Amino acid sequence: MLALLPPFIVVMLSMWLRRAFEPLLMGCLVGYLLINPSDFPNNFIDGLTKTFQEESTVWVILVCGLYGSLIHLIIQSGSVFAFGETALQYVTTRRKSLITTWLMGLFIFIDDYMSALAVGVTMRKITDRYQVSRELLAYLVNATAAPICVLIPMTTWSIYCGKLLEDNKIVQKGNGFQGFIDIIPFLFYPWVAVILAYLVAIGVFPLFSKMKAAEERAATAAIELPLPASENNAGAKSVHFFLPLIVLIAATLYLDKDALKGVLAGLTFTVFYYAATRLMTFEALSEGIFEGFRSMIYALSILIMSYVLKKVGDKMGLTPYVIASVQPYLSKAVLAAVIFVALSLISYLTASSWGLYLVAIPIVVPLAQSLGANVFLSLGAVISAGVVGSQSSFYSDAAVLTSASTECDGMEMFLTALPFNLLSIIISTILFLIVGFII
Repeated sequence: MLALLPPFIVVMLSMWLRRAFEPLLMGCLVGYLLINPSDFPNNFIDGLTKTFQEESTVWVILVCGLYGSLIHLIIQSGSVFAFGETALQYVTTRRKSLITTWLMGLFIFIDDYMSALAVGVTMRKITDRYQVSRELLAYLVNATAAPICVLIPMTTWSIYCGKLLEDNKIVQKGNGFQGFIDIIPFLFYPWVAVILAYLVAIGVFPLFSKMKAAEERAATAAIELPLPASENNAGAKSVHFFLPLIVLIAATLYLDKDALKGVLAGLTFTVFYYAATRLMTFEALSEGIFEGFRSMIYALSILIMSYVLKKVGDKMGLTPYVIASVQPYLSKAVLAAVIFVALSLISYLTASSWGLYLVAIPIVVPLAQSLGANVFLSLGAVISAGVVGSQSSFYSDAAVLTSASTECDGMEMFLTALPFNLLSIIISTILFLIVGFII
């Protein structure tokens, strides 16, 4: 049970301090103190060092940093303002601004990092014009980031999950894509999260609790008037906004659906495109790249500490402990629902999604087979649980990036969205129970 203490400390301190980095640091220190009290400083440094040495960590730092550079250049060029001015000719109501935000999340489906950053930055000024609270904007952006990425079988998430299916011999080599498609109907949480976000956007589902209070506060705030064109680069046009994003998405799809290769291609194109059209000087482009990368440092610091916290959980056997604890109460009918709830808790506490899949899938599949349960339903529960962590945990990668792109306080974003996310979890659990009894 001690394995639950570090993430519990993180959650409690975060609720109290309304910050993310310091509680994560404290949780990691407490975890390493529990693992080996006599040498915990060295163990903590070793864990931090190994985290930075991992290829996946370097990949995340480069992807997030370069996304920050690209988006900073797009903003600095004035093209976001130009797009906003054009969009306001068609997005003429508050309701349309919310629906457009939801649709943008569907359009930028290839990667949750890309979606969280691009949609937030794109829609911020438009929703501000109609006095939509930043909390509601952040909720819609986050609800269409990871959830959409697992529902469309052409994304970084689907590729990763397909490879895990092959590695664990759930499907034959080369059939990972088809195997993932077979799981999509059972991804109840992503389906519910996306549909609920749409119902909120069109005004069918009522706002309540802190989200309602945030909207009431935003409704009484003064509308921020747009800057004069001369202060936003009069030469900027909507095409200067859309073309870099289209190249980014196309390059990511073409280059093995690799987000790092895609953002490198997109950033390179944007630099030459803006220079060739004289939208920005070479000096401004060069400085903008570093400024954009630097703007992601705090978000990356939170992500790195969440990875260290995951290492603490792995060392203390958090995932096997939770699964072993619930195993005596499992049956064929309730397996998927129990797995979903248990792993959602782990995913939320550790802000881990892909790492959770790596540990949980080899445990869950034999368990499902031994009980005679539907393996793809069980896998749907595992993958859905990872999405819960990505969307609901306030220190997950997607949540941190959404907070940055929408300029919404991370804890406020978490607290206002919590009732909606909990509702999605409850509905999904019921669906897993019903389907578990049927098939």
